[in-house]
Amino acid sequence: MGETNGFSLYEQVDYTNQILEISYTPISSITRYTYEVMKDQEVFETGTVAGAKTTDFLLQETGEYKIVLTLYQGRKTEVIESGIYHIDMEAPMIQMKDTSTGSLLKIEKPTKNTTIDFNDYITAYDALDGDLTSQVVSNASELDLSKLGTQELIFTVTDQAGNVATKTVQLQIVANHQTSLLGLQLLLLALAIVVVYRIYRYQKSVRLEHRIAKYSVQGVRNHSVSVFEKFTKACQKWNQRLAKILGRSTFLRKYSKHYEKYIPLYRPFYQSGMDAVATKLICGIGFILIAIFSMAIQYHVFASYELLIPFLFGFFFPDILYFSKYKIYRNTLENDLLQAIMIMNNAFKSGRSIIQAVDLVTKELEGSMAEEFKKMSLELSYGLSIEETFRRFSERIQLEEVTYLTASLSILNRTGGNIIQVFSSIEKSLFNKKKLKLELASLTGSSKIIVYVLFIVPPLFILFISLINPSYFVPMYSTPLGLILCGIILIIYICYIFVVRKIMKVRM
Repeated sequence: MGETNGFSLYEQVDYTNQILEISYTPISSITRYTYEVMKDQEVFETGTVAGAKTTDFLLQETGEYKIVLTLYQGRKTEVIESGIYHIDMEAPMIQMKDTSTGSLLKIEKPTKNTTIDFNDYITAYDALDGDLTSQVVSNASELDLSKLGTQELIFTVTDQAGNVATKTVQLQIVANHQTSLLGLQLLLLALAIVVVYRIYRYQKSVRLEHRIAKYSVQGVRNHSVSVFEKFTKACQKWNQRLAKILGRSTFLRKYSKHYEKYIPLYRPFYQSGMDAVATKLICGIGFILIAIFSMAIQYHVFASYELLIPFLFGFFFPDILYFSKYKIYRNTLENDLLQAIMIMNNAFKSGRSIIQAVDLVTKELEGSMAEEFKKMSLELSYGLSIEETFRRFSERIQLEEVTYLTASLSILNRTGGNIIQVFSSIEKSLFNKKKLKLELASLTGSSKIIVYVLFIVPPLFILFISLINPSYFVPMYSTPLGLILCGIILIIYICYIFVVRKIMKVRM
């Protein structure tokens, strides 16, 4: 065995960023020897040396080295191994977590009791040491964070081998707009409440005016137009223009057919289903503008996909209003239909005709059903047949009871029969059906409330937790695993709603 120059073959070097030169000289009795230099557990260099000559091993690249020698002395063979030499010539890497901002870090001016950990904004990684974020130091203590403007923030990290990496970041301190932002949000909320309240008061006054108009004497007509009416007419005008432009698309024309049933509820503002689609598009654009405004206040640079969510929410938000108002409208028609049939049956018992019975319903009833019977009375006065008039009435209303009524009147008009007996039978069946619906609603009311509460609890839970701790659910939508879990949870929630609604739905 010989001696080494510099480092012993048995010495282990943990980590170094220096070039290692190892000399090995065997004893004089060695006839020859071979060597293998292993780098990262793979053969890096091999060779054979005749005699007892000195061999120098130069290790200058990053890696884990080990030297294996095979010594030959006559017939005797001996294998010796060196220690482990760790060489790290590569410096760590410091990066900003938000790579879209480059080397600019923008923060709000901290308050007196607020401390900022700048390591939350950067990551440090080394190929051999792994994550070094916790070992990063900065010159933040030397900066004046109470001063608005731009300063240089220097991050430094050192790995085990002694390699040093630095990164200079432009730290921009802006004014704290949290208080002003909260005030602006409260102002916008108050403004929205005032607008909704004024619209409600206006609609209430209009309904009251229509209700007492027939009991009052009309004075001199005032042709002045209020600001709200001007605004309404301007919105209607722009909505109709947009509807004409959208009407050029075949797809949108087919899509607008789904909204034809809502037209009677929004006349004269809507003339066709395309007007409803135009309103949905305007709402989507409005939600985008609100999102851009809120992001601009918070100095947030938004991406294109961040505007897709408010647009979709605004585009489909009117559907909730359409559906809720249409459901109320349908319930009102179902409730008024029984009264209309009772009035017509009493008219038939007093010897009146179908046309006279229809006119009597228009005088006795109010609301949507009265408007439908007024249309029927007008169509009969223009010469349409009773069958055609009630057929058109059935197509407009699309109620199962109206279909039975139309079929009964058509048969009676063609073949004759006791109309009083037929209408008494229809009246009795509708009354029993309504009674059964009310009993069923009372029996299933508590179960429906429980189901609706279970529907609402998960979104409310997420909302409350997000308000208390905004960063609690961040891993759910910022990591691949979290996105997968969000997708699975959403699918399970939708399936749960679908199954429960199917179970709770009772067909009459």
